[in-house]
Amino acid sequence: MDFCIAVAYSDPEDLCEIALAAESAGFGGIVVSDHVIHPAQLSTPYPYTADGQPRWEPDTPWPDPLIAVGAMAAVTRKLRFITSVLVLTLRHPVLAAKSVATASVLSQGRLTLGVGAGWMREEFAVLGQPFEDRGRRLAEAIAVLRTLFAGGVVEHHGEFYDFGPLQMNPVPKVPVPIYGGGVSDAALRRAATICDGWASEIQTRDELDEILARLRAYRADSPRADEPFGICAALRDVYDLDGYRAMQERGVTELITVPWLFYGDASQSCQAKCDGIRRFGDEILGRL
Repeated sequence: MDFCIAVAYSDPEDLCEIALAAESAGFGGIVVSDHVIHPAQLSTPYPYTADGQPRWEPDTPWPDPLIAVGAMAAVTRKLRFITSVLVLTLRHPVLAAKSVATASVLSQGRLTLGVGAGWMREEFAVLGQPFEDRGRRLAEAIAVLRTLFAGGVVEHHGEFYDFGPLQMNPVPKVPVPIYGGGVSDAALRRAATICDGWASEIQTRDELDEILARLRAYRADSPRADEPFGICAALRDVYDLDGYRAMQERGVTELITVPWLFYGDASQSCQAKCDGIRRFGDEILGRL
């Protein structure tokens, strides 16, 4: 099980320094998130809080996740990068495939692509993308990515996207694992049946147990039942060695944490955050 640091809401100028500290402290990866814009008037309820309000302020920075991966990859050698999640349905999949392939090549194959259908209706409207059919578009967009990543002259003729014959270069030198995000039944079924893993929101361990049972049932009933399946999880009630070991026993492959929050609040300086990363490495990772 890799411990991965979520850098959502962080100052973009701090990302490379955080990545360097994470790699030296023994973390396995960095998790980057995605929004393109934040509307002045947000009417769509956020689906992961009780009151429907986002966890962030409107002026929170959201750097392009794949550009951020490229920057952090340039200063590290072993650290992996996970998008949790890239809202693939906001982008044409051919253009997204170009960005993902480039990030994979520049990171020497250290990218795992978590994708989601999205929730913010206003974001779709700004980018001219339909909102209602985003789940079906996501499934087809995943197929488009894999077709293009195979290299050579390819074509695709689907319900939403139609192109070819054509080729795209560069293509990833190693397969890019694709994790499906979301907690709805449709999202879990999609992740289990057509993806290489699942990327969580923030759950309790009891909620995770229920989700894992559903994922495994769907996976067992799919053509990919015998293939490995990753679990990238963030838990709000797991914060000690016994809890971390329990997550590993449950099959979690990437455990998301924000290590500096164990030693201070979110307003800490970059130096303090990096000190927290190193302290977590000594106190937790070294003991595991």
